[in-house]
Amino acid sequence: MASMRVQDPAASYPEATRLDLVEDLFGHQVADPYRWLEDTESPDSRRWLAAEEELWAASRDELPRTAEFTGRVRELLRVGAVGLPVWRGTSRFYTRRDPDQEHAVLYVHDGAGPHDTEPDDRGRALVDPSGIDATGRTTLDAWSPDKEGRLLAYQLSHGGDEEALLRVMDVATGEVVDGPIDRCRYSGVAWLPGGKAFYYTRRLAPEAVPEGESQYHRRVYLHVVGTSPEADTLIFGEGRDKKTYFGVSVSRDGRWLIISASVGTAPREDIWIASLTASDPAAPVLVPLMTGLDAMAAPRVGRDGKLYVLTDLGAPRGRICVADPLAPGPDNWADLVPEDPSAVLRSFAILDSAGEDGGLERPVLVVSRTRHAISEVTVHDLATGEQLSALGLPGIGTVGGVAERPEGGHEAWFGYTDFTTPPVILRYDAATGAVDTWAASPGAADNPPPVTASQVTYHSADGTPVRMVIIEPDGETGNRSGEKSCILYGYGGFDISQTPGYSASILAWVEAGGVYAVAGLRGGSEEGEEWHRAGMLDRKQNVFDDFHAAAEYLIETGVTTRERLAVWGGSNGGLLVGAAVTQRPDLFAAAVCSAPLLDMVRYERFKIGETWNVEYGSAAKPEELAWLLGYSPYHRVRDGVAYPAVLFTVFTNDSRVDPLHAYKMCAALQHATASSRPVLLRAEGQVGHSQRAVSLSAALSGDCLAFVARETGLPPA
Repeated sequence: MASMRVQDPAASYPEATRLDLVEDLFGHQVADPYRWLEDTESPDSRRWLAAEEELWAASRDELPRTAEFTGRVRELLRVGAVGLPVWRGTSRFYTRRDPDQEHAVLYVHDGAGPHDTEPDDRGRALVDPSGIDATGRTTLDAWSPDKEGRLLAYQLSHGGDEEALLRVMDVATGEVVDGPIDRCRYSGVAWLPGGKAFYYTRRLAPEAVPEGESQYHRRVYLHVVGTSPEADTLIFGEGRDKKTYFGVSVSRDGRWLIISASVGTAPREDIWIASLTASDPAAPVLVPLMTGLDAMAAPRVGRDGKLYVLTDLGAPRGRICVADPLAPGPDNWADLVPEDPSAVLRSFAILDSAGEDGGLERPVLVVSRTRHAISEVTVHDLATGEQLSALGLPGIGTVGGVAERPEGGHEAWFGYTDFTTPPVILRYDAATGAVDTWAASPGAADNPPPVTASQVTYHSADGTPVRMVIIEPDGETGNRSGEKSCILYGYGGFDISQTPGYSASILAWVEAGGVYAVAGLRGGSEEGEEWHRAGMLDRKQNVFDDFHAAAEYLIETGVTTRERLAVWGGSNGGLLVGAAVTQRPDLFAAAVCSAPLLDMVRYERFKIGETWNVEYGSAAKPEELAWLLGYSPYHRVRDGVAYPAVLFTVFTNDSRVDPLHAYKMCAALQHATASSRPVLLRAEGQVGHSQRAVSLSAALSGDCLAFVARETGLPPA
């Protein structure tokens, strides 16, 4: 195979027929020369994909640092991981990944007191994905113990397809007593007391829905353990939009059922509540809690019988309200913790009893917020909402959830991580005010690199201030001369924040002499729901402008140069990178575009694409098609442009974003580019959009880092 370092790169690229296919869509002449690649099973597509695989293999062999980066990422991942505890009486359930394990294992520890630190005896393994499947292709997608801790509902999928099969295990014996139940992807499980039944969501059978819609049409059911799922009682969901996702929860005392419904990924939902003591659990009388409003909410009934609601209704950055569950509507909500004008409320826990040793003077609320994507935790009086204290955290990092004991107590647990700290579990004791490390990641990396992370503010094209974190070798923050290879990462969508977190890939890159920057673009939730909406639908271009401005800031301040800058993103972030490649190809040298959306005219036709039209818009509507065509990367490729080096990475079992986006865009760029920089496709089988084994993650990171290192001129080790 010819080297990619040739004057005429087109001579090295596989032949890809260009169709003379142009459609008139609401007056727009829309070309689609590579539509034939949508049929990945056709002989022509198979030949092209095989040739691209051969080209990637040959090109990968030329990358001088692949083994170095892969090995170092794997070593830095040896820190392992530990998850938040879930308490059921004196038993606690938690996940833990030891240094050489491919996946985390779910454990139960019996008879542990709440004050125990992570014991040497870690308990009994309940679900070990690698023990189930030595290939590492099986993942544990979700798990939920019943209220007594005697039964465990858990969901496994294989090969990255996320088609979770739900089973129920007897915790004492490890015996599977129910399942598998299929069509449970993205289903929560809400147990009734006693462990005899639970609410969950399940898709209708494929033969019961129109062709091509088997990924939609969910319903809420009540399942009695040990019975056929086909006999489950339908609780809710008939007559609603086919794209509706449902959430279900049951209060600790079993008195209250809460059901939420949102269409696709829309930032709004309807919520109902039912008394399970005043109505039959198999036919609950649902009362509107919040319906027909453009808002989100996370309600729960506390042990005191009050309804607590975390919501962005009237508060884009979030507030906590309190109400009577018998009068649950928003008109009856009273603010307990009001909106903070510069911080986003994330989660809370209620500590309302003193425990065996006493000492808790009054019930408190533990509240987690992010201020410009950096976490903070405060303690408030449960009755008045008055802030009593702020908890000290180990650094500038991220708190992941706040957990409490279901039956009450004076302790809360929360996860913590930052760019140099592997995940740890911290414990707050409200009786003493102390915060300590309750469980640390079980492994350690060999000589982790010293790095410095600093947050800066730059301005986008319309003057909007945007924040970005820059991670670089320790001591070099004030010594910027543009000599560093730099990776700029972004996402900018779906209300998802880019927050600090331990990353073996980032550490390996910075250790090798590079700089890594993470931009908090509009479309995310770094600054609340208004920030999200400023980057969706007809305002999507703001996200791309924010990203371009981040690149310009890095260049203007001497962090890097255009020739040494790479952009990187996946999924919606892959769309971001595709837009950067086609809108500002002059601004950087290389791009890693992973599991991307790129054909924004036809994205709704594939996988679960229709669920995203509330974020992007629909090509079936004239006005919204115009928005999409304004930035759709595949449709903006132009002949004769000197495009940067691009590595597309896709996963053939991806059940969210179809790899065909990358196939079509890769063919288009290979045809059009006037530069000698390579355009390559790395397609990986038997993995999907999300979870993967550690060794596969290290291999992917190693390939991508080596590609970027070569294309940005990172000096050799």
